[in-house]
Amino acid sequence: MRKIVFVTGNKGKYLEVKEIFSVKNIEVIQNTDGYPELQYDDLEPIAAYGAKWAAEQFKMPVMVDDSGLFIDTLNGFPGPYSAFVEKHLGNLGILKLMENEKNRKAAFKSVIGYCEPGIESTVFTGSVEGQIAHEERGNEGFGFDPIFEYKGRTFAEMGNEEKNLVSHRRRALDKFYEWLD
Repeated sequence: MRKIVFVTGNKGKYLEVKEIFSVKNIEVIQNTDGYPELQYDDLEPIAAYGAKWAAEQFKMPVMVDDSGLFIDTLNGFPGPYSAFVEKHLGNLGILKLMENEKNRKAAFKSVIGYCEPGIESTVFTGSVEGQIAHEERGNEGFGFDPIFEYKGRTFAEMGNEEKNLVSHRRRALDKFYEWLD
């Protein structure tokens, strides 16, 4: 069985990746030491830098995930600042910002960065389009899942198994797995 070290302090991300890769015969080991995150408007350079830094620091092959919620009417906000916004505004804060908005289009985007010591990192991007719900719904998942609606249901209403078939992270991980294989 192949092993991959996933550098993340986010337990929800770790459990999703572990579950998705378990069917591909890959064991995912969590490293919670973290890495410095660039302040950038795009996820790709953040994930590339994080993977390169972690691979050099820990002297092993690693993967990282940088994800964000991009809301059309808010010009892509919160985007790469999603973790900060979720911590300080939360789902109710986003819903308040969207209170009188008719355009509720949004996308979740995930970028997987992979790197081995001494080489440049490689990134794999996945996204899923949906919309911002009018209220929180469901109690599965984490983060913005209760307000991100995909085909009429929020990610939090789907449960992990169903969400992991269609999510932005799944799409990025499928590209990574294809490259890795």
